[in-house]
Amino acid sequence: MTRLTVDGVYDYIRGVCFKTGPPGTVGAETEWFVQDSAAPAAHVPMARVRALLDAAGPLPNGSLITYEPGGQLELSSAPYPGLAPLHEALAADLDRVGAVLAEAGLVLAGHGVDPIREPHFQAEHPRYTCMRDYFSAGYADVGQAMMCSTASVQVCLDIGADQNDLLRRWRLAHALGPVLVAAFANSPLHEGRRTGLRSTRQAIWTDLDPCRTAAPVGDDPAEAWARYALDARVMVMRTPDGGWAADPGMTFREWIGKGEPGEEDLEYHLSTLFPPVRPRGWLELRMIDALPEPFWPVPVAVATALLDDPVAAAIAQAETEPVAGHWEQAARDGLADPALAAAARACFDAALNALPRLGAHGLVPLVEAYRGRYVERGRTPADDQLSPLPEEELSWSR
Repeated sequence: MTRLTVDGVYDYIRGVCFKTGPPGTVGAETEWFVQDSAAPAAHVPMARVRALLDAAGPLPNGSLITYEPGGQLELSSAPYPGLAPLHEALAADLDRVGAVLAEAGLVLAGHGVDPIREPHFQAEHPRYTCMRDYFSAGYADVGQAMMCSTASVQVCLDIGADQNDLLRRWRLAHALGPVLVAAFANSPLHEGRRTGLRSTRQAIWTDLDPCRTAAPVGDDPAEAWARYALDARVMVMRTPDGGWAADPGMTFREWIGKGEPGEEDLEYHLSTLFPPVRPRGWLELRMIDALPEPFWPVPVAVATALLDDPVAAAIAQAETEPVAGHWEQAARDGLADPALAAAARACFDAALNALPRLGAHGLVPLVEAYRGRYVERGRTPADDQLSPLPEEELSWSR
């Protein structure tokens, strides 16, 4: 195995994590809590869910099913050339999963944080045991909550056509972050109690090990990400006997100084870093709370429109600039914050105008429904749990 150097890390990140090309490809990952419809407060064994879905066979459109440490089910789409085919494919796969689970009395619940159950670790892969051990030193409670009690909608978009486009999209994705947190906040409860926040999920991630969850800082995105990766502590490493070891007590830069890691170690190390926007050869937007049916496609549509459509992107850049650093306000107040609410209204308007230009006419009614129910009222799905609207105002059919 070829040993890495610091220069090799920079070369890898520029050539792989920030590889440019024509934008237009879209992917998404949706995470869900699995509940027993007859006993919502009970933990559903991951092995039971896995057995049901394995027996049902591959999904019609090839979405990948994985499981988070607390038993959360994640459905990851293939990359698609646009919003419309992505939505059609992922929705069909999700419907199939829901139907299989429903036959066994199980349901998928969309929340940023499990509102009822306490964290319950049930991971099978040794990676997650090492992750838990890593967080036990200084971040035990919040680490357990992150691993076992959080869920998100992640949006995956192209890096950019060239270096100038890359820089624009990188900056806009980060500036949009607080608006996306606020507009889709959906985690005001944890373990049956109010937390005082609209997005408890965002607060959990903010409180967790900033060397791997804060945003990279620097004018050059690739240089900033390389420095970030080098200075982050190593979470997990393979042992000579093929096993796994947690927290060897050094940064990746220090590990290179020992002359030990190779490119595969770097790839794995990068997978243990969780900033709000993660570069993986595409931009992975990680700051959005999981949402219930039917609204999980809305953040995918809005984020894609605001980054991929030039007219919408220009509007979003201007409207998000005043609130670009308002992560704490977004998590605490959602759209009750006047500045975030104004930016969200403008961004939703821009996104709705852009969707037909992107060939996603079919998503307009759903995004309009979300805007009317939440954004125009200064509300988020979190408010449905805190102060529900009258029943007659909640209907929407796809």
